[in-house]
Parts: sequence; C-alpha cells; structure tokens
Amino acid sequence: MENANATRLAQAIEDWNRGDLAAYLTLYDDDVRLHGYSPEPMDKTAVTGFYEQHFRAFPEGRIELLHTFCDGDDLVARFVMRGRHEGEFLGVPATGRDIALDGITIMRFRDGRVVERWSQADMLGLLVQFGAVPAPA
Repeated sequence: MENANATRLAQAIEDWNRGDLAAYLTLYDDDVRLHGYSPEPMDKTAVTGFYEQHFRAFPEGRIELLHTFCDGDDLVARFVMRGRHEGEFLGVPATGRDIALDGITIMRFRDGRVVERWSQADMLGLLVQFGAVPAPA
C-alpha cells in the first residue's frame, strides 16, 4: 500500500504543475517551518511569498518527482523543477532561458500536512543557467 503522505505530495505536485498555487499551498500546515531557502526557517506567510515569487519567475514551471522514500511521517524526495525564467528571481531579472533546478527535500507530515521541511536545491547551478555567474572551472 502506498504511503498516504506520498500520495498527498503527488497531489500537491499535480496542483503545482496545473499552475494552482493555492491548492499546492494546502500541503503546508499553518504552523509549518521550512528550512534551507533563507537564513531563518520560513513560516507559512514566508513560504507563501517564496512560492508566489517562484510562480512569477517560472509561470509554466513543472516539478517532477524523481525518487521518494517514506519512513513513518517523514518523506524524502529528489526532484527537478523545469521552466523558463520569465520573471525576477534571486535578484536576477528575467532571462527567457530554460532552466532545470535539481533538489532534495525532507518533509515531516502531521495529519496529512507538512509541518516541517528541509530543502537543498542547486541554486548555484541555477545562477549559472541564468548566466548570472560563470560556470565553475
């Protein structure tokens, strides 16, 4: 039997890929803490703002789950988000370039919602794809 949290994440990714940010955000509990994309953990308001920025920068962005592993209420996922850079992101104006952002995330669920999330994504690789920084030698 498939893990209910994996099913919940898959539904949220479908919502994202349809461009339905409001539905995607129901994945997160009101008390969520997201680690890894800012110096301090983000609360639900900051998470919402972060993903609103994402949707403006990559309006047709799509996420593909590559691997998921579940252990009780914890879920680990390796993903790639592909899209075209059409709005400012990380201080970089739109470039019109196609990008692929790889990442890994760990989510802790409670009652079908994410209450804590730790994420690492290849932001340096993204900046290289934007042309904002040179590729490492």
